[in-house]
Amino acid sequence: MEGDSTLQLRVFDLNCWAIRYLSKRRQERMRLIGDVLLQECFDLILLQEVWSEQDYSDLKAKLGGCYPFSHYFRSGVIGSGLCVFSRFTILDTLLYQYSLNGYPYMLQHGDWFCGKSVGLVIVKISGIIFNVYVTHLHAEYCREKDAYLPHRLVQAWELAQFIRQLMWCCWGGDLNMHPDDVGIRLLRGWTGLQDAFAEAKHFEGCKDGCTLIPNNCFTIKTELLPFPLGIRIDYILYKAISSFMVKCEELKTTTGSAPGRDIPFSDHEAVMATLHIRRQREAENATLSTAGKVGSAARPALMDVVMEARTEVGVGLRAAQRQRYSTGRLAVLALLLLLLQAVAVLGTLAGLGGQPFPKLSFSLLAFLAVAILLLATGLHLFHTIEVKMLQGTEEQMRMALRVLQEQPSDG
Repeated sequence: MEGDSTLQLRVFDLNCWAIRYLSKRRQERMRLIGDVLLQECFDLILLQEVWSEQDYSDLKAKLGGCYPFSHYFRSGVIGSGLCVFSRFTILDTLLYQYSLNGYPYMLQHGDWFCGKSVGLVIVKISGIIFNVYVTHLHAEYCREKDAYLPHRLVQAWELAQFIRQLMWCCWGGDLNMHPDDVGIRLLRGWTGLQDAFAEAKHFEGCKDGCTLIPNNCFTIKTELLPFPLGIRIDYILYKAISSFMVKCEELKTTTGSAPGRDIPFSDHEAVMATLHIRRQREAENATLSTAGKVGSAARPALMDVVMEARTEVGVGLRAAQRQRYSTGRLAVLALLLLLLQAVAVLGTLAGLGGQPFPKLSFSLLAFLAVAILLLATGLHLFHTIEVKMLQGTEEQMRMALRVLQEQPSDG
């Protein structure tokens, strides 16, 4: 790209809800997604919840002619579900797995087994190096009593730290957060990312850009009762500094059932953005050279957001410390029970008394004590790690607040 010419970049983002054996009409929907992507021919495709590597392989085979470059991010027990397709050469990739991601004993939710992550692909388009991210944060499940909010804030903070210093980036994914939630405000405020929906010159799709809507036959209607129009939790964000300017010319979302079909692509709506990238003249670069700094006007609002996020992380930290104490105490009690049984056995062997319990009951009690000891020890170790991660994030946020306070005013 030379001079004042403009590069157009079309980006497609979708949470595919493709859980093998669980998601309704999964194979039919994945074929439909592939057909539409072939027809539209986007530049970048960012997909989440492609849990089956076979689904990814099928898409790769179908889309190979139009999107010759792709990458599937492997993480956790069942995979991150993240993948990227590109019309342009992928130069490099990187996966960062979030340090906190729910609880292994919450089997009904399963986020911990996915190894929620952020994937980076580095793509070269018309001589420009693009850092393209795709991610999927921990689900909310219950907005009134959100036990996972501290973990999701840690993920948002790590994501922000991961991308903050980059020169040009395009980012898409399912954040599982509403636009006004503290995690979104933290991510955007700390990184300077622009929301394609808020910045788009032209918008077409669901009202307010919602990506979970009641009209979608796959959504759980009871969860959307407080939100009759739906909610927006899927985003395309972007940032440009240095010598480039990026604008969102158009943003679209799907609106339920796919055209001519009786089913949607997913329980989420797809987000499609058209970005225009233009090289800046040197006279304009001076303004952009300060893009990584926080202006005086924006600094108080950002400090409030960081402080609010730190407070929520602190709440999660105290809850994790209580869990660590409880599991540690349970492990000690189980160990004491085993020691008492060992003393009883040694006493019997030494001829100091008869067998205190029937043999079967004694064995079952010992087995139960061992099981409790192993389980409690494992949970204690897990919550110890959780405590350390929350403490680390809280400390980073405290340092960020100090830096913001000490930053000199503009002018």
